[in-house]
Amino acid sequence: MSRAETLAEQLRGEAAVAIVCHDDPDPDCLASALAFERIAREADVSETTIVYGGELSHQQNRAFVNMLAIDLVHGRDVSLTDEYVAFVDHSRVGGNSAIDRSIRPDAIVDHHPDGEIDAGFVDVRPDFGATVTIFVEYFERLDVDFTRRLATAMLFALHRERLDFVRSPTLAEYEAALAVYETADLESLEQLYGSAFTPETIDAIGRAIRSRRQRGSALLASVGQTSETDALPQAADYLLNVEGINTVLTYGIVGDTIRLSARSIDPRVDAGSLLKRAFRDLGTAGGHHDMAGGRIELGIFGEFDDHEDAARVLSLLDRRIERRFFDAV
Repeated sequence: MSRAETLAEQLRGEAAVAIVCHDDPDPDCLASALAFERIAREADVSETTIVYGGELSHQQNRAFVNMLAIDLVHGRDVSLTDEYVAFVDHSRVGGNSAIDRSIRPDAIVDHHPDGEIDAGFVDVRPDFGATVTIFVEYFERLDVDFTRRLATAMLFALHRERLDFVRSPTLAEYEAALAVYETADLESLEQLYGSAFTPETIDAIGRAIRSRRQRGSALLASVGQTSETDALPQAADYLLNVEGINTVLTYGIVGDTIRLSARSIDPRVDAGSLLKRAFRDLGTAGGHHDMAGGRIELGIFGEFDDHEDAARVLSLLDRRIERRFFDAV
């Protein structure tokens, strides 16, 4: 049997399926969750739940969920004890998911290379540029029709995950986009692309512009303290447009954690490995060769009364983050 048929066969007879997204899920993760849900229902699963952790802070991700009416449940509100558990767009328990570390997935579908993986069904393809590409293949293998809603979600995810096919797409992404294009709602896609920045995100990007430091073709910038987690990758994407720059790291305080976001268009630089070398002894870090992220827990130093407290903590860490990043580059 194909991998798609193996998964469908495994789902038959299950009463309830929980589809777990990674924290702060993006369109590729959310569209993959919708696709897994459709396959489960085609296999006569009566109850499905899409679970996420973190928050939906990116304005496009919020618009994506609202426009497509995606029903999400936060990980803190579910136990996941009796359900069949599937991970989409991530594979490590505790790596990028806030669910209980004792939970072990029954199925994993992902395109990120992430070390040793253990589950009853595993389909991880690092040679693909998006997880949703795998699900397009599943639908074709299982002869399941793309609904307008799902085709729209998949097409937007394919574009956003590969940044409109500029960021290292594979042939499979073009073929997947062609498969769903005719069914997708293009007017909805246009509205999603027009989602506005929040004032908080604009402020964070502004702080990153003012604080930027450059060494050769690498650039480092602080967004300060922000409630918008996705302001960091958005600031990194923006600063990657600076002339002569091909690798960017942005960082800032979100809650009681320092968050990191890296982008690179330099073929000699692997952003995921770069962040691991620079910061893995301080927290967690990893990702792709062109985009990566990480977090450093502040512990008792994360108890802030106001922005001035956060600024003082960052001032103590700025030079250390700068040294580690530029040394790793």
